[in-house]
Amino acid sequence: MNDAIKPQPGILEIALYESGKAAVAGVANVVKLSSNENPFGPSPKAKEAFLRSVHNLHRYPSTDHDALHRAIAETHGLDASRIICGAGSGEILTLLCQAYAGQRDEVVFTEHGFLMYPIYVMSVGATPVVVAERERTIDVDAILAACNRRTKLVYIANPSNPTGTMISAAEVARLADGLPQQAILVLDGAYAEFVDGFDGGLALVEKRANVVMTRTFSKIYGLGGLRIGWGYGPKEIIDVLNRIRGPFNLSNTQLETAEAAVRDQDHVARCRVENSRMRHWLALALAELGIPSDTSMTNFILARFASQEEAEACDLFLQKQGLIVRRVASYKLPQCLRITIGDESSCRRVAHAIAQFKGVR
Repeated sequence: MNDAIKPQPGILEIALYESGKAAVAGVANVVKLSSNENPFGPSPKAKEAFLRSVHNLHRYPSTDHDALHRAIAETHGLDASRIICGAGSGEILTLLCQAYAGQRDEVVFTEHGFLMYPIYVMSVGATPVVVAERERTIDVDAILAACNRRTKLVYIANPSNPTGTMISAAEVARLADGLPQQAILVLDGAYAEFVDGFDGGLALVEKRANVVMTRTFSKIYGLGGLRIGWGYGPKEIIDVLNRIRGPFNLSNTQLETAEAAVRDQDHVARCRVENSRMRHWLALALAELGIPSDTSMTNFILARFASQEEAEACDLFLQKQGLIVRRVASYKLPQCLRITIGDESSCRRVAHAIAQFKGVR
C-alpha cells in the first residue's frame, strides 16, 4: 500500500449508497416495491424507439442532445437552450456540486433528504449541512437559518423522498428569495410528474436567476434502467454545467428512447391517474390497520409503525411473502417502511400481508 496516494478530502468519509433490495434468498417470483419504479413500465412508443436504436449502435451520439432538448421544450413550453441532459438527474446534481462547490463551501439539505445529496457534496470536498424537517416536511425557515456566506447550493426534493410530502410554490419562492446572493436553489423534481397540474418549479426558474430544476425519466416514465435525466435553469448556469459535462454522456439509445417517452404524455397521464388511485387505496387500507402515513404526492407511501422493531419485523414478514419494500433507517426514519405503489394486485397483496402481520383477519 502506498500511503502517499490519497483521495481528495471528504471522499473516504462517504458511506456507500445502498439501493432498494431486488431479491430475497430462497423466495422466487418476488414483487419489488423498494425502488419507486413504475409498475407499468415505459410507454409503448418509448419501447419502439429503444428497439429501433439497435441499428445505430456503431454511431457516436450527438453531443448537443438537440432533438431531446427540443422534445422536452415543446412538451413543457421551455427554452431549449436552457436545458441540460444527463445520465439520470443525479448527473446534473453532481455537475452542480462540481461547478459551484468546493473546500470551505457548504451545501444545505434536509435531514430526510435523498441519500445521494451528502455523497455529491463530500465528493467535491464541500461540507454538508443537514437541516431538521418539521413533521417530515421541509422547513423553509430552518433552511434559511442554516445559510451563510459559505452556502453555495441548497438541495430540496419537492415532493420529497422518502417522505412523499411537499411544500407549496409560495414556500419554495420564499426560500429562493431568502437565500444568500451566491447560493443556488436546486429543485429536485424526480417525483414532480406524479402531482397533477404541478410544474415542478418551472415557473419559479423562469423568474429567478438563482434556481435550477432537475427531472428524471426513471420514475413515471419507467426508464430507470436507462439512466436519463434533465435540468432547466438560467442560461448562464446551464452553460457552466455544459463545460464540464462529458460530450458523449448519453447514448443514441438513451436519447431516442427519452425523446419518444416525453412526447407520449398520454402514457404519463394514465400512469399518474392509476398511481393516485392505488396510493389513496393503500394509504387508507394501512390506516385502518393502525399504520398511518403522511399525505403522499409521489408513487410511494411512508408507512409509520410504532417502533423500529415493529417496522423491521413487518419487513421480514413481507419478505417471506415475496414482497420487498424499503427500510429507511438510513434516512433517519427507522420506524418506517417506504412502500412503492405497484399495480392493483401488488397493492392488495401488501395490504393483505400487513393485515396478517398485525393479526387482523
